Amino acid sequence: MKYLKIVFNRIFIFGLMILVQAVYMLELIKNFSEYSQVMSAICMVISILVVLFIVNKEDNPAYKIAWIIPILLFPIFGGLLYLSLGNKKPAKKMRTKLEKEYNRQKQLIHQDEKVVKEIESQDMRVAGQAKYLAHYMDFPIYKNTEAVYYKSGEENFKDLIKELKAAKHYIFMEYFIIAEGEMWNTILDILEQKAKEGLDVRLIYDDVGCISLLPYKYDKILEARGIKCMAFNPFIPFVSLVMNNRDHRKITVIDGHTGFTGGINLADEYINKKERFGYWKDTGIMLKGEAVWNLTTMFLHMWNSFRYTDEDYSKYKPHIHMDDLVVNDGYIQPYGDTPLDEEIVGENVYLNIINNAKRYVYIFTPYLIIDNEMMTALCLASKRGIDVKIVTPGIPDKKTVYKLTRSYYHQLLENGVEIYEYTPGFIHAKVVVSDDEIATVGTINFDYRSLYLHFECGVFMYKTKCVQDIKRDAIETISKSKKIEKDFFNDSKFDTLFKAVLRLFAPLM
Repeated sequence: MKYLKIVFNRIFIFGLMILVQAVYMLELIKNFSEYSQVMSAICMVISILVVLFIVNKEDNPAYKIAWIIPILLFPIFGGLLYLSLGNKKPAKKMRTKLEKEYNRQKQLIHQDEKVVKEIESQDMRVAGQAKYLAHYMDFPIYKNTEAVYYKSGEENFKDLIKELKAAKHYIFMEYFIIAEGEMWNTILDILEQKAKEGLDVRLIYDDVGCISLLPYKYDKILEARGIKCMAFNPFIPFVSLVMNNRDHRKITVIDGHTGFTGGINLADEYINKKERFGYWKDTGIMLKGEAVWNLTTMFLHMWNSFRYTDEDYSKYKPHIHMDDLVVNDGYIQPYGDTPLDEEIVGENVYLNIINNAKRYVYIFTPYLIIDNEMMTALCLASKRGIDVKIVTPGIPDKKTVYKLTRSYYHQLLENGVEIYEYTPGFIHAKVVVSDDEIATVGTINFDYRSLYLHFECGVFMYKTKCVQDIKRDAIETISKSKKIEKDFFNDSKFDTLFKAVLRLFAPLM
């Protein structure tokens, strides 16, 4: 019975179909090139032109190298393979829909310049970060917002349920992973009840993120229960570039004035009702007030790009259903990242925090697969006396990725960066905190997928009270973790070679 379930699992069937297509494609190209010396020469010319195109392309150097080497090793089909699979942007059809909706919604987004001026009077470097996200990426920074930090999924879940039950007008939810179990079933019962009461209840889930966790066409099942639902970028069993671009966000918006985000998906391991890799350490944040508008527009942008519902976004603004003005709690700026453009917003936010740090930078990340820019920033910060600490998992969820993460340790340790592995289990949090004043909490991992391929989000904070909570959590988490020393590794020659190969192809993983 167990083996039958595997054989008839959607992942197994679709994976087998893709494998057959890939083998067939390679065999076709091989036979095509062997059929004629002229055709073989044409393929080689295509590969040379592709390499020249890649070299001159405005792209991450690591990504370029990861493609150039296999193309040169296999010039007969390497160039054709890049033309088929090398583009990181979403497919044209998806891109057109998203860009059209973005151009429509951006007219509703305005930065209060008085807020920026206030920040400039306190710290020009922070103001620069805020202006980058506000003026260049259309994510304003706000006052009149309160932030609550959660150091565990269990704490987050408790308040999420409380706020969902209090919803009076609408609930918007957008998540990468949803899995049937205690967490999701509890939420689902509330959503179904709220839909019966007449609230506008909408849910977006990523189809690939949930492919082995939810029944086929689960969106139709929820629609039948009164919940408006959309499966983002439905998985198709064909070799396709568009499958690379996933919705990795975790967003809940309630009545426009309350929002949640962070690393926490809707599955039982995130609240430790199910043990997978020891204790699952994750973090989240709740916002109340004006800054929730950025999360709302992110959700509505995704929803209306593929299921046009709202002619007017303004009816969802925070003040519409907010009884009292929220007491000011510093400055809060939710932001999003997208593969639609060449702007690596998530990495730029991290780099700005690291480069502008005065005393310390503490980082949580489940995956540490970084490019040269991030490596340089971390090492340079340490060299100029900044206390740089990074916490990664003690128990991995993916062994190959874990080995790849560890391959970056040596250079960091040699330059004074401190690395800790969270010994109680797996740390899934994506957090950066610096200098008792600055922090970001969100969905963005320190890896190529999050930084270049996925739709992501985070919350940048300056002088909010919960920055101290984040720092305390970082210190507490570090105290439970094992510090990695320079002599930690004693790799064999094979392991060293294997890690080198992994590093080479890291941008494609």
